[in-house]
Amino acid sequence: MVVTIIGAGLAGCEAALQCARRGVRVRLYEMRPVKMTPAHQTGDVAELVCSNSLKSEEPTNAHGLLKAELKILGSVLLECAERARVPGGKALVVDRKIFSREVARELQNLGVELIREEITRIPEGVTIIATGPLTSEGMTQSLINIFGDRRLYFYDAIAPIVAADSLDMQKIFTASRYGKGDDYLNCPLSEEEYDRFVQELAAAEVYPAHEFEQIQFFEGCLPVEELARRDRLALAFGPMKPVGLVDPRTGRMPFAVVQLRPENRAGTMYNLVGFQTRLRRPEQERVFRMIPGLERAEFLRYGSIHRNTFLNSPEILLPTLQTRIRRDLFIAGQLAGVEGYVESIGTGLVAGINAVRLVKEKAPLTVPEMTMLGALLKYITTPNPHFQPMNANFGLLPVGNIRAVTARRRHLMAVRALEALEGIRAEFAQDKI
Repeated sequence: MVVTIIGAGLAGCEAALQCARRGVRVRLYEMRPVKMTPAHQTGDVAELVCSNSLKSEEPTNAHGLLKAELKILGSVLLECAERARVPGGKALVVDRKIFSREVARELQNLGVELIREEITRIPEGVTIIATGPLTSEGMTQSLINIFGDRRLYFYDAIAPIVAADSLDMQKIFTASRYGKGDDYLNCPLSEEEYDRFVQELAAAEVYPAHEFEQIQFFEGCLPVEELARRDRLALAFGPMKPVGLVDPRTGRMPFAVVQLRPENRAGTMYNLVGFQTRLRRPEQERVFRMIPGLERAEFLRYGSIHRNTFLNSPEILLPTLQTRIRRDLFIAGQLAGVEGYVESIGTGLVAGINAVRLVKEKAPLTVPEMTMLGALLKYITTPNPHFQPMNANFGLLPVGNIRAVTARRRHLMAVRALEALEGIRAEFAQDKI
């Protein structure tokens, strides 16, 4: 039997590789580059669109814990990320091109059939839909035909990328927060510079939404101009917070700082950390060049805005990522209502393993809810009248009998989660299916 997977993003590729490693044939469909999306730049598999960071690796950080869990469960994409990593402090940061190339090599080595074709109808048989937040109109209509008109959407923004050789390094210092390396470039702003920047940013012209669309931003990925309009100090306590950074030229913490993260291994491109935006391109150049060190910045990619589609998963999905009305149909990735790279990889892993179990007439597995992955899956499949996409976070985990202050509590939760996964590792192992 063949498992059909639609969408060769992070979730779809992880699902395909989990199936292939367990000896199940896979047909993986990807419409790019035959049909592009508003946000993707290439036809590469597992293309990282918004950022090249898979976030923290610290186990007491929600994303660090999730990555530790996925490594226990055998994530192939995290193996690829390790081979493509670039300096990023305590975060797992990758060279996007190398990462996509590593994933493509894994797919080829394991015999996954990759078909460049848009699929607009949901196939019969065991199928995983992982078409992501930019699902095509044809596939969206097919989903509506099955589940009803329950789709939701929000807007997600992308941060600009600038050329390294266009930066004024006389005004920029290298450092990671709290002296933990020097992987980031930091553009310090005085209070006066910050206030001028915020005023111009808040007043800058943005791309308008279509008349029939109501803008609903995901709170975890707000455009910087939206933050600037909320409060004078919103950015200083958000993406421009200077905490943990000391300018070596003054020996003091700046009033605010803009961090730049390496975008590729060669260090020729830098991403403006947390600066997702929907400003018009001329406005991006005008306003962002007010940042010290970026006065002559060459923009290799402008920030942009696009509509993200996701399902009302609490009504549609089981914790196994099977749909309630058709048990051989799985949904994975951001279409399932998770937000973030590693979260998408996690859902792909679970959908892939459970698709194999279905093919081999075994009961699908449910991830324990005291784990970060299990808690995330429980969130997106539990009835919720105000459902919105969710990142991994410690607020999802049940406290149970853990009574401690925040740092200690997170440590104990992380230990509990990893112990729980070690206890079921054998069930997820390749040779047990």
